[in-house]
Amino acid sequence: MHPHISVLTLAVQDLERAVAFYRDGLGLPTDGIVGKEFEHGAVAFFDLQPQLKLALWAQRDIAHDTGLPQTPPCPTGFTIGHNVRGKEEVDQVMAQARDAGATLLKPAQDTFWGGYAGYFRDPDGHVWEVVWNPALMPPS
Repeated sequence: MHPHISVLTLAVQDLERAVAFYRDGLGLPTDGIVGKEFEHGAVAFFDLQPQLKLALWAQRDIAHDTGLPQTPPCPTGFTIGHNVRGKEEVDQVMAQARDAGATLLKPAQDTFWGGYAGYFRDPDGHVWEVVWNPALMPPS
C-alpha cells in the first residue's frame, strides 16, 4: 500500500456543536455541514493542509455506514497531534481550545524528548496533543 491519507473522520454525538467547536472555537476553515438531504449523509469537512481534511460525522451515521455497532468512545485509543512552531504557540492553542469548550487534560510542559506539549479533549472526547517538536517543524 502506498500511504496517502486524505481524510481523518471523527465520530461526534452532535454535529452542529462539533462544527461550532472546530470552526468558531479553533478557527478551522469549513464550508459547514453538507449532505443534510441524505439520510445518514450530513458531514462537515475542514481543510487541515493540502490534500488533508478533517471530517466530522455523527457516530450513529458511521455505525450505519460501516455496519458496526455503536460503542462508547475510547479516548486513549487514538490521539491527534497538532504540531506548531514554538512553545508560545502551544500555549496559545491550548488556551484557544479551552476557551472554545475543550477540557485540558495535561497542561503544556517540557517533554522528556526535548519538545513541549500538552493535551486537550474536544467536546466529543477526542484527544489532541498540541506539540512543539524541534525535530519536526511544520511549514510556515
